[in-house]
Amino acid sequence: MSNQVAFRDAPFQLRGSNFTMMVLKVSDPHAQNFFFALSDKVRQAPNFFRNAPVVLDLDDLPPGQGFDFENFCDLLRTLGLIAVGLQGGTREQQEAALAVGLAVFPQGRATADAQPATPRPVAVADAPVAAAPVPAPAHDLPYQKATLLVRENVRSGRQLYAQGGDLVVIGSVSPGAELVADGNIHVYGALRGRALAGMAGDHNARIFCQSLEAEMVSIAGLYRVSEDLEKSVLRRQVQIYLDQGFLHIDPVTV
Repeated sequence: MSNQVAFRDAPFQLRGSNFTMMVLKVSDPHAQNFFFALSDKVRQAPNFFRNAPVVLDLDDLPPGQGFDFENFCDLLRTLGLIAVGLQGGTREQQEAALAVGLAVFPQGRATADAQPATPRPVAVADAPVAAAPVPAPAHDLPYQKATLLVRENVRSGRQLYAQGGDLVVIGSVSPGAELVADGNIHVYGALRGRALAGMAGDHNARIFCQSLEAEMVSIAGLYRVSEDLEKSVLRRQVQIYLDQGFLHIDPVTV
C-alpha cells in the first residue's frame, strides 16, 4: 500500500506512447533552393504542417559532409516545422544533434521480426506519391493479421493503433482523431481525422471509408493531406491503395 500511495502522489508519471511524425530526408542541406522548395511544400497544406514535429533523416547525405544542426533547425522553425530528432547519420553527426537538443532515433530494421519504430515516422512526399520498391509477399510481412474492432465514433484527440493487423471502426472519425494500423483500415462512417494504414511496411494495405473528409490519409508512410484530395472523391465512399508507385483514391461503386 505504501508503494502505491507513493506512486500516486509522485509529481510525475512515465508512460509509453505512440506519435506519428514526419521524416525529412536531407540529401543536400546546402542547396540554394532547399528551403524555398520546402516552403512551397508547406504552403500547400499550412494547417497540416503548422508546428509539426519532424525527424531529420541523413541517410542520403554524402559521407563527411558537414551539417549545422542549430542553424538548420532555426530555419525549419521559420516554416513552422519543429525538428525533434535525428535518424541515421554518422556518430559525429549524432553527437552534434544531441548537443543542440535533438533526440537520436534508431533505424528501422528490415528483418522479418521488425516492429515499427516509436514514434512512427511518416515520409514527406509529393502527391501523387511515389511508393517504395515492390512490396514484400504477404508471408514475409513482419506481423500476423489481427483485427481491432471499435463499435463507436472516434472522438477528436483520440488515437487508435491496431498493432499487427487491421482496424475497423463502426462509426465516424472526428477531426483531430487518428487511426493507425499495420494492416488495413475500415471506417463505416465519415473519416474526418487521420488514417495511416500499412505502418509496418505493408504496401498492400488499404483504407476504406463511407465518406472521405480526412485531414490526412497514408499507406506505408506515403500520404496525401486534405488540400491534395480531388473534389471528385470528397464525401464519397472510397478505397485508398498503392499501385504502380502511386497513391490512388478511387470511389467505390456498388
